[in-house]
Amino acid sequence: MTDTPQNPLPDKRRVAASFSRAAASYDEVAGLQRAVGSELLARLPAGMRAQRWVDLGSGTGHFSQALAERFPVGQGLALDLAEGMLRHARPRGGAAHFVCGDAEHLPLAGASQDLLFSSLALQWCGDFASVLAEARRVLRPGGVLAFSSLCTGTLQELQDSWQAVDGFVHVNHFRCFRDYRQLCADSGLDVLDLRLETRVLHYRDLRHLAHELKALGAHNLNPGRPDGLTGRARVLALVEAYERLRTPQGLPATWLPVYGVLRRRAE
Repeated sequence: MTDTPQNPLPDKRRVAASFSRAAASYDEVAGLQRAVGSELLARLPAGMRAQRWVDLGSGTGHFSQALAERFPVGQGLALDLAEGMLRHARPRGGAAHFVCGDAEHLPLAGASQDLLFSSLALQWCGDFASVLAEARRVLRPGGVLAFSSLCTGTLQELQDSWQAVDGFVHVNHFRCFRDYRQLCADSGLDVLDLRLETRVLHYRDLRHLAHELKALGAHNLNPGRPDGLTGRARVLALVEAYERLRTPQGLPATWLPVYGVLRRRAE
């Protein structure tokens, strides 16, 4: 199956630059990212051992440290597209090596790794089939790819509110779950676990949501986004539209993480 998402994903250079700029602020607002990554860790096969592991899309290194604790006798590698994230993470340790690289073209030898762990990074990859092929190439027989990503419907409230204002692309596009399911089934890897989760966060107001997305480096990065500053009248119209969705808990924002655990077959 060719991985051809209906909507184009962002230019990776723009993604790398955005996350590099967000390195210093990321951890302050990364509650959801921590929760999803912790859930992914919990989904690793029971009793798994990993002599060599990769934190793929390692960001600030939070889960590199967690993986080092989980596999204390292993040797870890933190790999990220954003050099700014790697500079931020390196002094914190966790991994033995810090490498700038792309999940679609891993700078790793074949059959060299026991675990590829990637939490909320692969949604930025335009060709997920290539990600899976690279995982199959670099994993040792019996090795595991554990990933979380985001699906269509994430930030749907924000998207719907913008649709009430104009026709521009303001919210990042993500793949639908059925595409992940088909691509994983076609990967040549054994699918141990693949499931979709719904998490709804609530914000005091739209400004707090926008601030969090910017601090994470995850604000609108898609082709087709409007250039320049958003006019005051449009912002006010957006606020009015989003306020119609307010609940007693605040303004809702839905996130749809997908969790996948795949294993390379023993040969």
